[in-house]
Amino acid sequence: MEDTRALAAFAALSQTTRLEVFRLLIRVGPTGMAAGEIGESLGVRQNTLSANLSVLLNAGLVRNERQGRSIRYYADMDGLRGLLGFLLSDCCGGRAEMCQPLIDEIACAC
Repeated sequence: MEDTRALAAFAALSQTTRLEVFRLLIRVGPTGMAAGEIGESLGVRQNTLSANLSVLLNAGLVRNERQGRSIRYYADMDGLRGLLGFLLSDCCGGRAEMCQPLIDEIACAC
């Protein structure tokens, strides 16, 4: 991941509603959620949610899929892996074995 993509992801997550949406989508896992369900779950109006989902989508943190008249959103795990990889790429002065416990812990939490 390049710096500009990482900065876009961090900027997207620096707003409360977007962070809540992203964490919710991570919690629900591969089933994802329809936009309306996300809004109801978090108490966010449709127009506000739509704008926030667009920011997360453009940052590569969520993906969507049209299902009939609704759109279902999912956490983009590849985008999350890329962001975490970016953060850990130079971990411990190039001594990867020192980072392995952290990487293992992150992998188990997902």
